[in-house]
Amino acid sequence: MTDYSQIIKSPLFQGIPEEECRMLFSKIHYQLRKFEKNELVVQGGEEVRYLLVVLSGSVRGEMIDYSGKTVKIEDIEAPRPLASAFLFGKENKFPVTVTANQKAELLAIPVAEFLKLLQLNTRLLRNYLNSISTRAQFLSQKLHFLSFKTIKEKVAHFLLQQAGEKFHSFDLKNTQQQLAELFGVTRPSLARVLGEMQNDELIKIEKKTVTLLDKKGLNKLLLNG
Repeated sequence: MTDYSQIIKSPLFQGIPEEECRMLFSKIHYQLRKFEKNELVVQGGEEVRYLLVVLSGSVRGEMIDYSGKTVKIEDIEAPRPLASAFLFGKENKFPVTVTANQKAELLAIPVAEFLKLLQLNTRLLRNYLNSISTRAQFLSQKLHFLSFKTIKEKVAHFLLQQAGEKFHSFDLKNTQQQLAELFGVTRPSLARVLGEMQNDELIKIEKKTVTLLDKKGLNKLLLNG
């Protein structure tokens, strides 16, 4: 059964009343797909033929770098869409391989049917344009992040980005294992770098709180890189 109350929480359908959403979906063909934990959702390089929206659970996007390592790009929680920026264009292929983190249900709307929805509802069209613009900005930041060569540079960039210009401390939401996957390194390697940065009095970590003791020093790591 289609849960329209969950669909309208998605960034793409936000602001559209539930009854209006129900009416829109009555005019198109779509599917609800269920996946088990660690089940493949889509393979990287596969043609994007559907708009996919995570309705429950979460999935992860991963890619293999030139050294053969699997690098996690991000986790996609419900009710976010997948690869919405790749629905149209010449190279409309999934940029990453997507796998279920846990039991998950996804809404699948064929591209042609989604195009009908965009023509029927201007709010949905505006949401979609905002979504792909935000995605383009995220990918730009990710490319910048991947340009750093050493683990220490990546960690410094991440910490500075999390704290922002105005603050010197923040609560870390990720575990060390999650951060290691984000950086494409092993957990011991990440722990060693964090230990070195604390010994150099660049940062201080107390439980989940990270304090940047020397922002200039962290920025210097990036400039020297």
